[in-house]
Amino acid sequence: MSNSIRKWIFVLIVPLLVFGILGSVGGGAGHGVALQSANVNFDDKASMQRGAKYFQNYCSGCHSLRFSRFNRVAKDIGLNAENGFSEDDVKTLINENLIFIRDAEGKKVKTGSLMKTAYNSKAAAQAFGASVPDLSLVGRSRGADWIYSYLNGFYLDPSRPTGMNNTVFKDVGMPHVLGNLQGWQTLEHSEGGEHGVPKLTLSKPGSMTGAEYDKLTRDITNFLAYVSEPAQLSRKMYGIFTLLFLFVLFGFAYALSKEYWKDIH
Repeated sequence: MSNSIRKWIFVLIVPLLVFGILGSVGGGAGHGVALQSANVNFDDKASMQRGAKYFQNYCSGCHSLRFSRFNRVAKDIGLNAENGFSEDDVKTLINENLIFIRDAEGKKVKTGSLMKTAYNSKAAAQAFGASVPDLSLVGRSRGADWIYSYLNGFYLDPSRPTGMNNTVFKDVGMPHVLGNLQGWQTLEHSEGGEHGVPKLTLSKPGSMTGAEYDKLTRDITNFLAYVSEPAQLSRKMYGIFTLLFLFVLFGFAYALSKEYWKDIH
């Protein structure tokens, strides 16, 4: 076999193997459970604001976003001068609605601080059996559909220490912190038995209707998907400008080429 043939085999086969591996990893993210579509929308600033509020009120007691800063997040989700908020208004909104942690002196951290949690990792490990993960990159590592399905996948399981389990994260150590809002679900199975498609039934309603809770989980998912890659809010615009620039440059390059070779051809 010639070297050129080997080269082409390498060029064609290796990408297929890589895509196959990535596909198998992505397919196993939900432990074989079909994930629900989150339909995130980063243009919906109101949804992202609600998601930030819900995250800070229900999730930030344990989970941090240590790669994000309060003031940057506030700006990206629409709390900025472009939407009619003064600098003082933004600081007030951040302090009242987003910042719940304090420094060593007992004062609220500044608006430019990283979004850490006051929960000690060792205490978390003792309480839940494992350290509580930072969620800065969960939108990239798991995907928006996984987050949304996870938030909707809790069900009662007396065999677990917290009394809860999850359809997309088997034997999860996290309690269902949104249980009072959603209610409490029980797990059933399809005709395929235990290996069938899981079906959740609401056995005890919460303070929200199904539609209200669905909107809440979509808002949190929208926010976490944004946090995992803030640049996605602007990168599409940059991509369009780059393509337009290359298109114009191609025109000039083509005209220059014609001018350069006109006396030869």
